[in-house]
Amino acid sequence: MSRKTAREVAMKLAFARLFGGEDTYEAILDKSGIAEKPTEDDMAYSNEVLAGIEEHSSELDEKIKELAIGWSIDRIPKVDLSVMRVAMYEMLYMDKIPSSVSINEAVELAKRFGGEKSPAYINGMLGTLARELDKE
Repeated sequence: MSRKTAREVAMKLAFARLFGGEDTYEAILDKSGIAEKPTEDDMAYSNEVLAGIEEHSSELDEKIKELAIGWSIDRIPKVDLSVMRVAMYEMLYMDKIPSSVSINEAVELAKRFGGEKSPAYINGMLGTLARELDKE
């Protein structure tokens, strides 16, 4: 498994947790079509991201609300919300990952799992966040 796949697993687990669904690697891997068995590093990465999303959920959601001008967080599709939470956690709390990588991976996830407008919407929001972070 690659970090790209580890992000996908993290996004799917974050999505499942929004609905109180199964939130184990086994459940996600069995149902998602991900054929590769995760390595220990991949599992550690996904766990770190998920734990970080849970720990910083209020800050992440406040940032999403701030960037989603005219939209409440309840109106954002849950897949898009899950994708953004993974990317924003990486951008805000994982210094070793360039924002451009987090944005690109989020857009790719949005293309695969989101709606027709999801990639552009997510790219715009994360791009705005990246510019804000560059100013700091």
